Amino acid sequence: MPERPTKIGLISDTHGLLREEALEALRGSQLIIHAGDVGNAEILEALKKLAPVVAVRGNVDTEPWTRALPETAIAEAGGVTIYVLHDVKALDLNPATAGFRIVVSGHSHKPGKLVRDGVLYINPGSAGPRRFQLPVMVARLDLEKQPWEPEFVDLDSKDD
Repeated sequence: MPERPTKIGLISDTHGLLREEALEALRGSQLIIHAGDVGNAEILEALKKLAPVVAVRGNVDTEPWTRALPETAIAEAGGVTIYVLHDVKALDLNPATAGFRIVVSGHSHKPGKLVRDGVLYINPGSAGPRRFQLPVMVARLDLEKQPWEPEFVDLDSKDD
């Protein structure tokens, strides 16, 4: 991994399903952040073959192996400090005051971004089994391009 990775892959809510399209979309990442509800330890192992992984535990991560996953994590990338948690509603600190520039979360299965108080909040959406009518997505973020703009990648698997 480069000393200061700038190409970040963002994934969440795999719920035990890692699609080939997700792996392909994250290929080239220098760091991958999984924002919880992993569902299966093999998913993290597969992602680690692409790049180093920072992952947190989500509400469905209740198996014994998930105890090794923290509820929150901090990632350093491109000189930027990133706060990672599963459900943004559980955020118990002020990211701007704490020095975080980016917050990555999942849980809602709804991809989106929001800038508040100079902090970029990103939810890459759900990459696992399709839920409701929500898209199946991951996101990529290139920290070298200012202003930061996550690229959402629709995995568009209509087979589920």
